[in-house]
Amino acid sequence: MQATGNSTDLYLEDSSGYKGQADRVLIPTEIAELRSIVLAASGSRTPITIAGAGTGLTGARVPHGGWLVSLEKFRKLEITPGRARCGAGVTLTDLHAEAAKTRQFFGPNPTETSASIGGVISTNAGGARSFRFGSARRHVQAVQVTFMDGHTLEFKRGEKVDFPYEIVRQPATTKNAAGYYLQPELQWVDLLAGSEGTLGLVTEVELQLFPEPASILSGVVFFASEEQMLDAVDRWREIKGLRLLESLDARALDLLRPRYPEMSAAAHAALMVEQDLASEEDDELDRWTERLEQERALEEDSWFGLQAADRERFRAFRHALPAMIVDRARHRNNRKFGTDFAVPLARNRDLYNYYRQRCDELFPNQYTIFGHIGDANVHVNLLPDTDEGAARAGELMEDFARYVVSLGGTIAAEHGVGKLKTNLLKLMYSAEEIDKMRSVKRRLDPDWLLGRGTIFEA
Repeated sequence: MQATGNSTDLYLEDSSGYKGQADRVLIPTEIAELRSIVLAASGSRTPITIAGAGTGLTGARVPHGGWLVSLEKFRKLEITPGRARCGAGVTLTDLHAEAAKTRQFFGPNPTETSASIGGVISTNAGGARSFRFGSARRHVQAVQVTFMDGHTLEFKRGEKVDFPYEIVRQPATTKNAAGYYLQPELQWVDLLAGSEGTLGLVTEVELQLFPEPASILSGVVFFASEEQMLDAVDRWREIKGLRLLESLDARALDLLRPRYPEMSAAAHAALMVEQDLASEEDDELDRWTERLEQERALEEDSWFGLQAADRERFRAFRHALPAMIVDRARHRNNRKFGTDFAVPLARNRDLYNYYRQRCDELFPNQYTIFGHIGDANVHVNLLPDTDEGAARAGELMEDFARYVVSLGGTIAAEHGVGKLKTNLLKLMYSAEEIDKMRSVKRRLDPDWLLGRGTIFEA
């Protein structure tokens, strides 16, 4: 199937606003059709870009000419005990809903639930629960992939890469989505997860699922200052059963106040938490009263709950923020600049303070800091309102990246490199290390047709 007319425009942009162009937009419905497309592209030396759901923020799904191939019709979804068999076009929303019917869940919890499973795996996405469960790669049990020579293969966890490669160091962060994962005893599933559609077309994956705990305590804890919030993070990371630790700064809360008037005026920072409990009478409930007192949190103004409806209300509170930021940027016809950097846990406060210092200097009241503070992976969003400000924001993003690398961090924690951060990859890895990655690309895609311009400059 080929998309026609204005419908092709839907595939030529992602959520970052980055746009491209394609000669054709193709939407195969089965493996045989996909193989025919791949062989035709290889024969004519035509580049192919794989399109996910368009929720990405780095331009990886945006083509620079050639053919765009959407795998949205690959919608197989089978749930069994401990496993989910998913086509690349299945959305996170679909996976969550079907797994919940069997009282199971997918560990990582990427923010954008309309994202496709193919996109989640291609970027090694993380999310709010990556603090406990890590990124997507860890949970991939099998992949079905079509390579550019037209062969379709399935690799199960445990099957090692059968060609020579050179090891590339990994940062000392809890998650990393920058470049290829070239580690000792490399397995195929680990190589393909996080490769951003540059090594093969992954059409189906098998994911690990977990049984739902007996009870879950969820909450939004408010603080009078960001310093108090940062102190709590350092101590709460070690709480047994904690599976989510997310932060919102003072500016984020100010953006949310009109929509949530019940929020205390004294609140200038917040932490979102979730903890597995043995039951609704677990002794941990009493421990939270002690923790809030110890950290001088705004105990009476904080929100807690034990029901699924409470978790959904708090999730909506947290997830409203990025949507509001995007709407604000579009309303003012301005570009939003956002980071996806992470550092080793011990350097979390150093990075947070550096973000605040530089943003207060250059963009006072035009930024927010929020996100996965449990992983030392908070996101800065800059909202410049002039072209001059946009230019300064771009420079500041590179300044942040250099600082992150100096702390031993990564320039892509969970969104991937895509086409928008290839310059930053060169800050993190040497030319020799990047060439080790490129040699893997050349082996599996010798004509350099797949995902051209993604991860590596074209």
